Amino acid sequence: MRALVVRGGWEGHRPVEATELFLPFLKAEGYEVRISEETGVYADADEMARTDLIVQCVTMSEIRPEEVRGLRTAVAAGTGFTGWHGGIADSFRASADYLQLVGGQFATHPSKEPGACAGGPEDNFLPHTIEIVDRDHPITRGLDDFALTTEQYWVLHDDLSDVLATTTHPAPPWHPWHRPITSPAVWTRQWGEGRIVVSTPGHSLDVLEHPSVRTIIERGMTWATRTASAS
Repeated sequence: MRALVVRGGWEGHRPVEATELFLPFLKAEGYEVRISEETGVYADADEMARTDLIVQCVTMSEIRPEEVRGLRTAVAAGTGFTGWHGGIADSFRASADYLQLVGGQFATHPSKEPGACAGGPEDNFLPHTIEIVDRDHPITRGLDDFALTTEQYWVLHDDLSDVLATTTHPAPPWHPWHRPITSPAVWTRQWGEGRIVVSTPGHSLDVLEHPSVRTIIERGMTWATRTASAS
């Protein structure tokens, strides 16, 4: 099995350190791992055809049309595609073709009440629950709901995805929405012959090391892999 780790974009999500956390798992599972620090590899049709799994951690940034076309073609042909947080759900905001492929786009992470905000990133760290809604899926089987204090992603999404876990944003008086909003927190997506897995928790290394978050990401890697899709 061949895994391609593509990382870069906004450094606040520490793409190198974050992906390094999962390299021992991939290697222990028997993957031959290649790392790319840029998305040009997506336009290499031969490399994409040899790749069974893509793990992407590229927040924001830009992608050229030939690159997103190569990515979509590879996934449709059976290459698995997965990632976490902004590295997959807030990548390439200007590419409609990428957004359609992934099926969910970060919109915001609501903040604390104004009086509790100090101007740092912790202003957006809220206690919230990841609620498992599909307890039979191989990715989430045996997992219970779990609590996190970190960014809680509000996601714009469509109904092609199969949602495995959700999180609900309350409607406190300091925000302009008037009822709670439920967003997908973990979802899968079939694209041609390929499988896509997205997990929105993962802002920082400590969140990625949370046992349930790490289990979901690692299981998602093996589930999405081409050989798994073909079985």
